[in-house]
Amino acid sequence: MPRSRPRYPAEYRQQMVDLVRSGRSPDQPAREFEPSAQSTRNWVAQRTEARDAGATAARPRNERNCAGCPENSRLRGERAILDKATAWSLVRRDRMDLLVHERAPG
Repeated sequence: MPRSRPRYPAEYRQQMVDLVRSGRSPDQPAREFEPSAQSTRNWVAQRTEARDAGATAARPRNERNCAGCPENSRLRGERAILDKATAWSLVRRDRMDLLVHERAPG
């Protein structure tokens, strides 16, 4: 299906994105200029994704994958300790309940 109008030039789209990033809502440029607010939102999202992808691609692969490795391993260790403590307290509580019920006059 043919487009109803030609695409907006890249410079024009970038200007709309810059307006939104400067603090204006996408609705404001839509009222002043021709593209719809949704088009402007789409352009902002595309530019943000491209910027984020460029920043990720600039780092070496092993640095990207292991950026949080030391912290993640520390957190996994802390979680294992908490899991063991929880299991121990549940077992102890069950034992205490048994002792209380056995000693109760009955």
